[in-house]
Amino acid sequence: MGGLRSMAERFSRGRSFRRHLPADFNRTPFIVTPDAALSYLKPDEAAYDMDLLRFALEYVKPGHVVWDIGANIGVFTFAAAYLAGANGSVLAVEADIWLATLLNRSRQLPANRDLHVDILPAAISDRAGLAKFHIAARGRASNALADVGGRSQMGGTRETQLVPTITIDGLLDDMPMPNVVKIDIEGAEVLALRSATRVLREGRPVLYCEVGEQQNADVTAILRDAGYTLYDGNAPTADRVELDRCAANTLAVPTA
Repeated sequence: MGGLRSMAERFSRGRSFRRHLPADFNRTPFIVTPDAALSYLKPDEAAYDMDLLRFALEYVKPGHVVWDIGANIGVFTFAAAYLAGANGSVLAVEADIWLATLLNRSRQLPANRDLHVDILPAAISDRAGLAKFHIAARGRASNALADVGGRSQMGGTRETQLVPTITIDGLLDDMPMPNVVKIDIEGAEVLALRSATRVLREGRPVLYCEVGEQQNADVTAILRDAGYTLYDGNAPTADRVELDRCAANTLAVPTA
């Protein structure tokens, strides 16, 4: 099985095709690649992180400003753009220039001409500058800043690129304060949240953040210190209970 998976991953490199989001998102079209994750070859909703899409349905409202930090191919980007509507906007931040190119292709599809999506090809870190960025040997969804090492799903590194870095608060120099922020940056979540003091304390957005076990204590401390209540982002709404520490996919809601 491992050999077949490796062959499929190698075959998927550089390939892309059009898919559509589920009906709740008006079947919005976008460009996907199995080079990001082989799951994009699966049929219908099996291709998507439905917990993330349910989060979008619950929290992204018309007129909202949404930041997608670690946008990958844009599942959340284009779902949120549809929900935010004509008066809302989405900023998609993606360090992998090839994935950012796919995001731009999706934005330019005729069916998406009324969606307000900006694409920033950069990595989020705790400082503005330059950094080495590893492209995963397996799916590009596991790409990671060299400084944080990424996660085991990388399967090694196929190449290393030099990318610009910016802080979350630094985005406020040119972008409006967000209502909703999604963060999925493969081990760099501590660096990102350390750079988000203004956003967390003044903007008070709802967050959906992937949190690695090694980063859990630091992320929990940052969010609790900023006055956020933590929940399991994968739990159904009716089953949510407050957590003492972050879940693998954490829903963080500002405490009233």
